[in-house]
Amino acid sequence: MNRSAAGNYERFRDLHEREGAFVMPNAWDGASAALLAREGFEALGSTSLGFAFSLGRQDGAHAVSRDEAIEHAAFLSLVSGLPVNGDLEDGFGPNPQDCADTVEAAIAAGLGGIGIEDTTGDPDGPIHCFDAAVARVAAAARAARGRIVLTGRTDNYLHGRDDLDDTIRRLTAFAQAGADVLYAPLLPDVPAISAVIAAVSPKPVNVLIGPNSTVPLSELAALGVKRVSIGGALYRVAMTALVQTARALRDGNLAAVQGAIPGGEIAELLPNA
Repeated sequence: MNRSAAGNYERFRDLHEREGAFVMPNAWDGASAALLAREGFEALGSTSLGFAFSLGRQDGAHAVSRDEAIEHAAFLSLVSGLPVNGDLEDGFGPNPQDCADTVEAAIAAGLGGIGIEDTTGDPDGPIHCFDAAVARVAAAARAARGRIVLTGRTDNYLHGRDDLDDTIRRLTAFAQAGADVLYAPLLPDVPAISAVIAAVSPKPVNVLIGPNSTVPLSELAALGVKRVSIGGALYRVAMTALVQTARALRDGNLAAVQGAIPGGEIAELLPNA
């Protein structure tokens, strides 16, 4: 592991070991990464949705390659100067070795963290069976240990499988298999979040905050949440602003573009500005 890669791992690991919760917003390009770093965030996540959509491709359908996703996450780290947690979906393959290979590639690229999901990319069977999901996280954990922060993630709720017992069973098994952080997007309420935290303690838990979330960071921290991510929400907020402005322009309101951040303000944050 090169020195910069080790530094990103250590900085990211330390955020999970200190007191309180931290927010890890998800960037989708160099400008968003640089602006989020300027605003004082200490780590970033990539977003598979934001990156795929920016390329005009579908998310979660293996339309983005491992090399593309890792190169993109490493670029976000380079531009921002922050450790980046790579949103690397299912580890880019169905087998445990595929997940281990993805971890090795992420380490070589200098990422601070990586997530491995139990998704399959197959809409007819979107979640791996329990044993396969655990084996994949275990292989990733063996490759990751001491070199990158590994998040074990189950997407039950994201795919309409509203089964808290199975979600906790999976996350507990991922923790036992060596995952450093546990994550289940779209947990339905505070009791569900608390149940997950209690089940995997003392390992840290990531919670996804979306457009309908109303629980403040202070309350999540009091529950024991360690990391809060945003997923593709910031990208969708930016696209919402684009659509609203475009509609105003279409209707003749040419002043709709006023008040935008100056290009020079972004340029000065980028390499070789």
